[in-house]
Amino acid sequence: MKNIFIEGLQGSGKSTLLEQLSRELPESHICREGDYSPIDLAWCARMTEGEYRHTLSRYHSIREEIISNTIRENDHYIVTYTKILTDIPNFHRELESFEIYNGRKLLKDFQEIVLSRYGSFSGTGYLFECSFFQNILEELILFHELSDQEIMEFYRKLYDTIDREHFLLLYLYSEKLEEQIKIIKGERSDYQGNELWYPMMLQYLASSPYGKRHGYQGFDDMAAHFRHRQELELRIIDEMIGDQALVFPAKSPLSPMVERIKHSLALPLA
Repeated sequence: MKNIFIEGLQGSGKSTLLEQLSRELPESHICREGDYSPIDLAWCARMTEGEYRHTLSRYHSIREEIISNTIRENDHYIVTYTKILTDIPNFHRELESFEIYNGRKLLKDFQEIVLSRYGSFSGTGYLFECSFFQNILEELILFHELSDQEIMEFYRKLYDTIDREHFLLLYLYSEKLEEQIKIIKGERSDYQGNELWYPMMLQYLASSPYGKRHGYQGFDDMAAHFRHRQELELRIIDEMIGDQALVFPAKSPLSPMVERIKHSLALPLA
């Protein structure tokens, strides 16, 4: 079975496609953002044994919940902390500090972690959300300020570690990017109509080293960032991945898209 990676900009329909494919391919292992994943660590804490033992002691009242949301990987502990429901002050903020993203790791260490996890992964039949492009690229662009060429060089190394026989990338391409941002600005609001996603996303961009250097502060800056990211992702697909990627317009009708994907899965590797 193939390992399917679903990618695209925010609001392009990745989660909707993932849910549909999970029904079409019920035997698949589903890895959403925040789930434990053998390759990605988004929304997960990565701790040494000492850090983990200290956390269990510090948050003794939810010790069992922490343990049940922990996977041990050699000498590190991976905690899916966003799945732990608690009103303990600062618990989630403290666990967030153990993530590998948002500039918390030196570039060399971050790249080594990503390459190591991809290189040691040998499973098949997985459905991954945002594990190949979105989280990694945002880190390399916004927090380590790599050039496009440096990012291309890293992705060549990353793609070389992948079992290509079992690899398929699904990419949702945003043709009307500004309209897409406006739509999700409204969709991702609370029941009173207060926007939730947009101000948080803008703050995330503006407070990053890249955002500060470029003076990010508004809608046009967000659109420029997403446009740059999409162009880079499509370039990686064109120059490296080729026929092992299927590119669809964002928000495409699900039925014909899924049929094309199922047809591709039935074909032998070229």
